[in-house]
Amino acid sequence: MTNRKEHILYRLWKDPIAKSGLFIVGLACLVAILGYAISPDSTKNANSMHLPLAAKKPGFSVDLLLIPFEDGDYEKHWSFFGVDPQFEEIPVVSHRIENDLLFYTPYVGDGMVAPENSVPLKNVGIRPYETDDFIKDKTFWLGTDRYGRDMLSRLILGTRISLAVGLISVFISLLIGIPLGTLAGFYKGKVDATIMWIINVIWSIPTLLMVIALTLVLGKGFWQVFVAVGLTMWVEVARIVRGQVLSIREKEYIDAARVLGYSNFRIMWKHILPNALSPVIVISAANFASAILIESGLSFLGIGAQPPTPSWGSMIRDHYSYIILGKPYLALLPGICIMLLVLSFMTIGNKLRDVLDVRTDV
Repeated sequence: MTNRKEHILYRLWKDPIAKSGLFIVGLACLVAILGYAISPDSTKNANSMHLPLAAKKPGFSVDLLLIPFEDGDYEKHWSFFGVDPQFEEIPVVSHRIENDLLFYTPYVGDGMVAPENSVPLKNVGIRPYETDDFIKDKTFWLGTDRYGRDMLSRLILGTRISLAVGLISVFISLLIGIPLGTLAGFYKGKVDATIMWIINVIWSIPTLLMVIALTLVLGKGFWQVFVAVGLTMWVEVARIVRGQVLSIREKEYIDAARVLGYSNFRIMWKHILPNALSPVIVISAANFASAILIESGLSFLGIGAQPPTPSWGSMIRDHYSYIILGKPYLALLPGICIMLLVLSFMTIGNKLRDVLDVRTDV
């Protein structure tokens, strides 16, 4: 039998499927952390709209005229939570300078002609970038959405939402499920009956219906979704912990701990619970994937993360009609991101089940 002390991550890395899942999850975490640092649009929520550039194909390039706002500092800087827009961006077809005026022809769409406009040079004389004056060429590598926002930037920031809802929801489920499951399995009797009654009641309510109800009670928003999803996942954790505790509490070393006069609290948290966490780790990976799917579903229904917060589910909702309008990638790109991330967590969870199962030689 393989040495059980071998590092879990190393054993996961030996499996090619689990390795792919770890790579995708690690890449998603890196993208979420860097966020605005690698996003082409560093404004808050990547919400810079250019309506004339709506639904442009990947690789589309255009010149943008930069007109600073009067209250802007016009310094290039980065923030973990994004920066406020420092200047107005106007897509232009051409521009020229005469005397103290900048003449430009705004971009209004393919095959359409707009009249030439002008702006005093003093209004564009402050340099928002070190190497640009007042015109910059911008390429939208994954195209633009229906509002002319950069699709790549929205997808990058949407990674934060999905990982955050999974992480916080799983944390809430563990925070509630582990203590209740431990108490039910250790004390049994009336304590077990009461906790199991609560679990069965919540278990009988469809998950999506429960999340929708909690979301309506707590309100629509970013944090409300996290709490709502977490409050629906603890029952499965509690049931698994209870079953493990019921089995472990009958072991000889637990009887020895009682004979030595250890308190029930010490027996539960230092002798039983550490030996009952292996299946909890596995179910947490599955719950992480489920939380991502639930959040995406809620955002698709319009009761998840609210605009302009970039969520993969809301991006699918905004663009699913484009599937039959010749631009299906607008809905498929966020859908592929959801599929890859959920599949990665599920494959990691399946391999963890094998690695942590003492009856399996892996």
